[in-house]
Amino acid sequence: MRVVIQRVSSASVTIDNKIVAEINKGLLVLVGIEDADTQEDIDWLVAKIAKIRIFGDENNVMNLSVQDVDGDIIVVSQFTLHAGTKKGNRPSYIKASKPEIAIPLYENFVRKLESEIGKKVQTGEFGADMKVALLNDGPVTIWIDSKNRE
Repeated sequence: MRVVIQRVSSASVTIDNKIVAEINKGLLVLVGIEDADTQEDIDWLVAKIAKIRIFGDENNVMNLSVQDVDGDIIVVSQFTLHAGTKKGNRPSYIKASKPEIAIPLYENFVRKLESEIGKKVQTGEFGADMKVALLNDGPVTIWIDSKNRE
């Protein structure tokens, strides 16, 4: 499971010209799922996301988590995080899970994140053509792969 975490001043997801998710201060989390992902990947990533200290404290040092600043989270499914670019110029998405595997894992990821942070997590719509807007704060963008726990 791969995620891109972006610290945002604001973010939104629009589908068919309708805003379906919108936050101010918080995190925009893009998540890509592969067939090998398990509950262990979800648990590890959720704990990491909830506790990652990328918000400024009173001295503007990145020392606070999204929970510490009472921030919100939007989670957006993004199969392109598993793009293979080794061969040719057209990315391959062979590693990205098909909906029948990915949707239950995605929904579980969102529920677990809500439980971990103690508040509702907003989402896009799995498989939809989404327009994601964000004001990246910093900019702070972090990529994490649960199979490469660095």
